[in-house]
Amino acid sequence: MPFRYEADPDVPGWMLWQLGDSSRFNAFLGPIHVRVEDGIARVRMTPTRAHSNLRDQIHGGALLGFIDCALFAAARGFDLLQAGGGVTLDLATQFIGGGAIDRPVEARIELLRETGRLLFLRGLIVQDDVSTIASFTATLRKSTPPAIA
Repeated sequence: MPFRYEADPDVPGWMLWQLGDSSRFNAFLGPIHVRVEDGIARVRMTPTRAHSNLRDQIHGGALLGFIDCALFAAARGFDLLQAGGGVTLDLATQFIGGGAIDRPVEARIELLRETGRLLFLRGLIVQDDVSTIASFTATLRKSTPPAIA
């Protein structure tokens, strides 16, 4: 199974969404946790020094990678996609503030619309329920289902 998506006993109330192959890009982000509340997917990661820039804040590239992965974790949390079930068509991000590397960062993602093949999403990257680090909008395309033999 390429991804694990299961309750995490170490983080009650959260699902663990983790790639099974630690040699792939997603593993760089570390464990990702998902919880859906009131139609919003909360997707959380804990940054480390490896995610930092020279200002000792979360590097913008690490945030973009997290946002992209969080979109798919959110789609899984909404029960719209399974592992490897889509691609990112576009992602627009506005950086608003810096993120500290010593505490978790969270993507709060809302599904705006689902069509037959597309998911339209928007969200915020927040830290400590106080600081907004970035806002974003994205479109995901669902993969073509395998042909029935």
